[in-house]
Amino acid sequence: MKSIDHARLLVAPGTRVDLADLETGSTSGFKTKDDAKTTLVSDIERLSALQDVFYADGRSALLIVFQGMDAAGKDGAIKHVMSGVNPQGVDVFSFKTPTAEELAHDYLWRASKVLPQRGRIGIFNRSYYEELAVVRVHPALLKGERAPRAAGTHVWKERFEDITAFERHLSRNGTLILKFFLHISNEEQRKRLLARIDLPEKNWKISVSDVRERAFWEAYQHAYSELLTHTSTEFAPWYVIPSDRKWFTRAAVANIIVARLKALDLTYPHVGDERRAELLAERDRLVGGPHSDGAAHAERRRANR
Repeated sequence: MKSIDHARLLVAPGTRVDLADLETGSTSGFKTKDDAKTTLVSDIERLSALQDVFYADGRSALLIVFQGMDAAGKDGAIKHVMSGVNPQGVDVFSFKTPTAEELAHDYLWRASKVLPQRGRIGIFNRSYYEELAVVRVHPALLKGERAPRAAGTHVWKERFEDITAFERHLSRNGTLILKFFLHISNEEQRKRLLARIDLPEKNWKISVSDVRERAFWEAYQHAYSELLTHTSTEFAPWYVIPSDRKWFTRAAVANIIVARLKALDLTYPHVGDERRAELLAERDRLVGGPHSDGAAHAERRRANR
């Protein structure tokens, strides 16, 4: 099974990012879809096992953030990578246009109220980083937020600082944060949007605005380059995943998640001697057959008279 060089995908803190310099079609040595699928299947199995002990361990939460241009493959990555986990331990949230209630709060409010609790995995399909992407490309949206000094000249710098502080707080309190930017080329996005238009069964996945936003491609590339530069930290790193080939995207994301969970040194809760003795006593009754429980109960009643 081939390995994936995570360091090549990681945005090291302090690194100046220009997405124009980063590949969208790299496959990290995988030559075929089948090669990547072998790694993905193995990691899905490992992730399933890790989720079990992660939930039982109960000391950490996992927050996975997906960002990227339209049609970059966020939905598909979530669907495939998380296909083997227990859905009872995972929550997925998609952040669309803010509601009136959300606009009446600070921009981090709607994300903070759905953060994962310890032992659970939370997935944000888009996130509070929309505030540094779509809102930066369309700054008129700031007026709708009605925030004090929202239109100030330092708004983006302040939001870099606020989000970094927010993530530092989460990390210090037991949340492992992994952020994936799915990096797709302009041409590959064009092909995927055309497929969504040409195939009636995919029409629901596209809106007119998705196509029209392509006119702002360069502005989005600049906005994402800036946020990757200023918000990748040791405690909440960004990984830029080449996404022109979906099969590599999924394999890379799964491989990174598995590696970071393994590094937590998760363990099942320790059961003390007294509790273990109680369990063994109950085991003896179970082994004794269907009538042993009743007999033991009757014996206890007689002893208590």
